[in-house]
Amino acid sequence: MGLFARTRGATRRLTGVTTLAVLIAVGGSAATAYAAPSPTNLRAWQAEITNVPHPSAKGCFTADYPRLAWQKSDCVTAPAIPMTPKRSIRPLVVGNGNDISAQAPSGFISESSGTFENIVNVTSESSPIANAGPPVADAYTLQINTDFFTSTACAGSPNLGCRGWEQFVYANNGSSGQVFIQYWLLQYNAACPAGGWTQFSFTGDPDIYCYRNSPGATAVPNQPITNLGALRLTGTVSATSDSATLFVGATAYTAAGSNSVNAAAGWTTSEFNVFGYGGNADGGGAATFNAGASLNVRTRITYGGTAAPICAAQGFTGETNNLNFGSPAPAATAPGPAVVFVENTAGGAATNCAAASVIGDTHQHTFAGLLYDFQASGDFVEAQAGSGFEVQTRKASGAPTWPNASVDRSVAARMGSTKVALCDGKSLVVDGRTRDLPSDGALHLPSGVDIHRIGNVYVVTDAGGNSIRVTVNSGYIDVSVGLGTYPTPVVGLLGNPDGDPKRLAAKDGTQFAVPLTFDDLYQRFGASWRVTPTRTLLAPCGAVASGNPSAPFFARDLGEDLRKRAEATCLQYKVRQEWLDACALDVAVVGGRAALTYVGLVPPVVNGNR
Repeated sequence: MGLFARTRGATRRLTGVTTLAVLIAVGGSAATAYAAPSPTNLRAWQAEITNVPHPSAKGCFTADYPRLAWQKSDCVTAPAIPMTPKRSIRPLVVGNGNDISAQAPSGFISESSGTFENIVNVTSESSPIANAGPPVADAYTLQINTDFFTSTACAGSPNLGCRGWEQFVYANNGSSGQVFIQYWLLQYNAACPAGGWTQFSFTGDPDIYCYRNSPGATAVPNQPITNLGALRLTGTVSATSDSATLFVGATAYTAAGSNSVNAAAGWTTSEFNVFGYGGNADGGGAATFNAGASLNVRTRITYGGTAAPICAAQGFTGETNNLNFGSPAPAATAPGPAVVFVENTAGGAATNCAAASVIGDTHQHTFAGLLYDFQASGDFVEAQAGSGFEVQTRKASGAPTWPNASVDRSVAARMGSTKVALCDGKSLVVDGRTRDLPSDGALHLPSGVDIHRIGNVYVVTDAGGNSIRVTVNSGYIDVSVGLGTYPTPVVGLLGNPDGDPKRLAAKDGTQFAVPLTFDDLYQRFGASWRVTPTRTLLAPCGAVASGNPSAPFFARDLGEDLRKRAEATCLQYKVRQEWLDACALDVAVVGGRAALTYVGLVPPVVNGNR
């Protein structure tokens, strides 16, 4: 569809004219109202027309660039299909709670919009309608979802846990589309209120939910998935009104809502993405993209401030897609405030807002991007964020062959009241009890912690999005730690004070400039994060031997022939130069397959070994 295409067959009437994550702060300037439709001018018009009042509180409307006026359009009935809330276990694909959202640093969100950028190799997509029947080509939904919030609409519920939820939806069924709002009363647990509310329950769940659509939906021509880059969805709320708007290039389609859950008094986090076309009592449906599809998702929010939003590693809808989170995160670009992230069919990155890792023997790659080697043995705090999330690892000496090297053998995490340990990469212990988890198996715990196993990889995620990803290798493990919100203070071996990759901090707050002296690294900084036997989370893994290396140990300390052979192996896998020393040391100490870990790995911001 061209930028200036108009909808055919719709009744229109001119009603008025007026004047015109990566975390990103506000930037950029408005365009002149009648300038040529450059990308900058088009974005400015889209922002301005969203704020132009509708000629009436109810109804459906359209607008065309560059005019700042809404034209009345005939409404159609929104699909009688629930766009279900998340439930049960968080999957390892996007959706059903597994997503990246933008959280307001303060106050409430009044507007959110979502777009897709850097779209690569998106050629096809399909989804069943209402999570039933065969997949339909180009059937999908775009959704902006609020978080679950306390709502006055729950006044008739006997359940104090009842929450309001609002979804701004563009639903494309493969032949036509509609933009509308869907409202929910979650766990209302009583007969639904009068006024168009529909009762809903998940299979096997006694909780009663209620949902309803906006009074009308605005018809939109069919948008094949290959037109994803031309679409922008916006949701707007106030104390008295709300609306959903889809932009298709230079044409806007908007539907006024009924403000049924008073989202303006509770909306703090916004989720945007592309999902399956609705759900049913079994849960949400999935949008399935072609292999190799990749895109960036940008979620913008308006909350009364200009600071970058907080990244939140969580979502709210029950629908999904078959994409996963890619790496690296895209560079920050205007406009903002926004959260931007990559999703693709290759995936590989844990769902998180910030990540750190411990690799091989042992290379610490901190949240701020510092790389440094740490070859002590014993139990250590890798990361601690607040009082509800802590990760510890057990490092074992490479003696007698490599007495000045160590590898991670076990890992444990405390997520709220739940403690999970993986001992020697073999034994999974949950709250003191050994659990058998087969490959491709999953556990959902009452605390909201989910545990997945995919072959030799374990992924543990809490309800807030904090996570660990453990790759079990022969004789050692690699560990990635993800934060559910960012920015947030984090301490431990993987923390940096104030997010500065040129500094490390001991447990008592003493700071050290990078690179640290050998004594400071092990006797002061490292020793402060060593865990005592009474405080270790790794007690289920048995006793541990503790110690420090007698001297630094880097790739340059290998024999020349061994070093050259190890480097050749790394270069064969096209490992980046920034990782070559770490890769060579791992190949020499733990074996040639260690080089695979470094393929495509984002370079460190600072190399603390030099």
